[in-house]
Amino acid sequence: MSDGHQHNGHEKVPGRQRRRFPGISSRAYEHPADRSALVALRKLSGFDTVFKALSGLLPERSLRLLFLSDSVRVSDRQFAHLNDMLRDACYILDLEKVPPMYVNQDPNPNAMCIGLDEPIIVVTTGLVELLDEEEMRAVIGHEVGHALSGHSVYRTILLFLTSLAVRVAWIPLGNVAIMAVVTALREWFRKSELSADRAGLLVGQDLQASMRGLMKIAGGNHLHEMNVDAFLEQADEYEAGGDLRDSVLKILNVLPRSHPFATVRAAELKKWEASRDHQRIMDGHYPRREEDKDASVRDSFRESAAGYATHVRSSKDPLMKLVSDIAGGAGDLGDRVRRGFGGFTSSAPRPPRSADGTGGTDDSEGPGGPGTPDDRPPRDGA
Repeated sequence: MSDGHQHNGHEKVPGRQRRRFPGISSRAYEHPADRSALVALRKLSGFDTVFKALSGLLPERSLRLLFLSDSVRVSDRQFAHLNDMLRDACYILDLEKVPPMYVNQDPNPNAMCIGLDEPIIVVTTGLVELLDEEEMRAVIGHEVGHALSGHSVYRTILLFLTSLAVRVAWIPLGNVAIMAVVTALREWFRKSELSADRAGLLVGQDLQASMRGLMKIAGGNHLHEMNVDAFLEQADEYEAGGDLRDSVLKILNVLPRSHPFATVRAAELKKWEASRDHQRIMDGHYPRREEDKDASVRDSFRESAAGYATHVRSSKDPLMKLVSDIAGGAGDLGDRVRRGFGGFTSSAPRPPRSADGTGGTDDSEGPGGPGTPDDRPPRDGA
């Protein structure tokens, strides 16, 4: 338990007792797509050496000097309450070396963990002023989760490549090649954000605080005007609404982003909190860091593929339903194509006609009309 005892010479002052996870591996909370990529990279011979050599090309030293000279470093004497939260988060996730943290003057609520050799955490004044103590604890746990997973390395490279893409935009095809890598890194990093949200929940151990924090990031400091359940309903409407055109627009909207949308993050976190994986961690059953070297790349990719397959099967998004229909050989797929984009709405597909061409329902009947079975592929848990 996190109980206010001495740790590394510093006293922690948590708001309440929390469960601690000695030796926990980041694999315990990582999203399958994030975990498979990290396991594969950790297995590459010379991986650390290459990235340390690359650090000379990246503006990491400049960033460190910038924050040291123009931000406030969190310590026992400056932003002491944030320092307590940081040390408590490292204690709960058993991160031996506490990364330095800075508060940067910026009205936009934001936080990040960057750095190749040693991660540093930066939070903006906009975020500090927006969130209460328990919400901020989840955010700091989120960033410590990034540090434990090693995400700061790839975040730093992403920042560098994004800047480089702007500089080489005048070179024919040069910008295209770099942006292809940036797009792939952003997709990976969006999954890493879901991983870090889970780490924040393990640190704060208060789902409602995590939900409130995401809701405030989306809607500002008007908590009395907002409702968590209604916010989660937005996520459901976002996923299920519209037709195939909306599915394409969703993809285009998310491509330039490094973070998933706030409602999506809230829904994903709530789903994970209710899962058996989360409960096993809370019960003390989780992979240990000492076992990371034995992690199987093949098993990790298999879990990632299974995770995506489950997402496709259970998704209400029109495009994902189309993919699921194709995989399941749904009988009404041809009819949907003939009806065009309007045929790929989130509503249930019309039941297929019988072999003799009769027995189907017309458009006036609801989905799965009288005496007609629903031929949609089964969902998990059904």
